Amino acid sequence: MAEIQNDPLLPGYSFNAHLVAGLTPIEADGPLDFFIDRPLGMKGYILNLTIRGEGIINNQDQSFICKPGDILLFPPGEIHHYGRVPQSKEWYHQWVYFRPRAYWQEWLNWDLIFAQTGFYRPEEQRIDDFFHFFQQIIDAGQAKGRYAELLAINLLEQLLLRRMEMLNATLHPPMDSRVRDACHYISEHLADSDFDIGRVAQHVCLSASRLSHLFRQQLGVSILSWREDQRISQAKLLLSTTRMPIASVGRNVGFEDQLYFSRVFKKSTGASPSEFRAGNESSCGA
Repeated sequence: MAEIQNDPLLPGYSFNAHLVAGLTPIEADGPLDFFIDRPLGMKGYILNLTIRGEGIINNQDQSFICKPGDILLFPPGEIHHYGRVPQSKEWYHQWVYFRPRAYWQEWLNWDLIFAQTGFYRPEEQRIDDFFHFFQQIIDAGQAKGRYAELLAINLLEQLLLRRMEMLNATLHPPMDSRVRDACHYISEHLADSDFDIGRVAQHVCLSASRLSHLFRQQLGVSILSWREDQRISQAKLLLSTTRMPIASVGRNVGFEDQLYFSRVFKKSTGASPSEFRAGNESSCGA
């Protein structure tokens, strides 16, 4: 039986968790001075924040040099091939591996540097805020105790929201808090098979018609369309990262009828749930 690798900084670590975080202090000719090479990517997402020195990210025939303050987002299945820039004496980067909550999907739609690798650089005066966020996530993720991982995930959610807040402040007016609360409520009740817009509206103290109007005005889609997207996104995540039976996946996102779930899923993704799971397993590996 092969020995289990317990150090996430070294090759062979399974990343079989909802969140793992750390600091990789690469120095020239040091024990960590090697290139990460995962041609099939991973099953979860990885955020990477450079804090010292420079790193180089390769993807097919393209490269990107990341400097302190640069944040990269690698989605599931994206190529991982990165390491210290040879001309730089060091590359220190903080990182977070995670499997997202269903309602995070729009927050993970980043500008791309190539392929599916996302990129974000905060304004210079806010870079230290993100260093601090990452360190909090690392500290919580490495702590012991019943609620350590949940706290780390909540801190990561704050980081993603802070980025969205900064983007929206420069590009868009802020989202109405009632629409945001409605999104959160819907996401927390995806398993409800008896979904009712009136119940959501009551939760955020609006009439159903007013909430529907605000929702379409701010998000560009109807409440039902947005909920359907979230259900499919959550189903895709469960199919990709768990061995939960397909019928259970359907019930988890509010479909009591497995055949109907399969029909809706295929219409949205072009593949049945079983085909999607098989394709994900063959592309991402173990």
